[in-house]
Amino acid sequence: MYMSADLSSTVSMSSVMIVDDHPLYSDALAATLTHIFENCQIHRAGSLLETLALLDEGIEPDLILLDLKLPDVSGISSFEELTVRLSRARILVISSLASPELVRSLLDRGAMGFLPKESSAKTLRHAISEIAAGRRYVPPEYRDAKDEEPEQGDELCSVFGVNPQLAQLTPQQKRILKLICTGNPNKQIAYELSLAEATVKAHITALLRRLGVRNRTQAAVLVEQLAARSGGGEPEIQAFLKN
Repeated sequence: MYMSADLSSTVSMSSVMIVDDHPLYSDALAATLTHIFENCQIHRAGSLLETLALLDEGIEPDLILLDLKLPDVSGISSFEELTVRLSRARILVISSLASPELVRSLLDRGAMGFLPKESSAKTLRHAISEIAAGRRYVPPEYRDAKDEEPEQGDELCSVFGVNPQLAQLTPQQKRILKLICTGNPNKQIAYELSLAEATVKAHITALLRRLGVRNRTQAAVLVEQLAARSGGGEPEIQAFLKN
């Protein structure tokens, strides 16, 4: 990762956490971040355990830069643990572990983006700018056909596309929320989406936090209320539930 003079940005984040066990790379990443953000606290952890300890201390990062290969865990497990613990932090995975299938799995689980470790600082800045604007970032070589297509049914439910509370959900969380709204228990949701029941529970915990509600019933009521506010009423919510 090289440094560039044009990294100054109006992107604003008050707290960023780097989770990487390679000191030299972590140092370079931290140095790059200081060129992107002004007055931003940069926290660093070298393992999942250290990361959770920082979160227990009350640190609430706006953005987490996460390596998937850590001393105490490798692969998607660390990502899933963080999504359960955090409701508002955006996670950008920066890792040498990479494939279109892995990236798709990360996006389905709520990642805001992915970068291979060999990416330049300029690419990092662009990715963070996209994420700060509420958009996801994935390099073209790691995209698959699904990344280029709109989520099925989103065009039928305008409230899902424009309401910030619902728009922040991942595609997988949207699918789970739709099944919650039709009264499906976790076991049935797991069957319908070919997921482990524990994974479904983790997704539900994350989506409830993102929606700011306490339970499944409140989530379903919120969807109906948002549809009514948007002017769509019952037909719109039915279109949402059917797709």
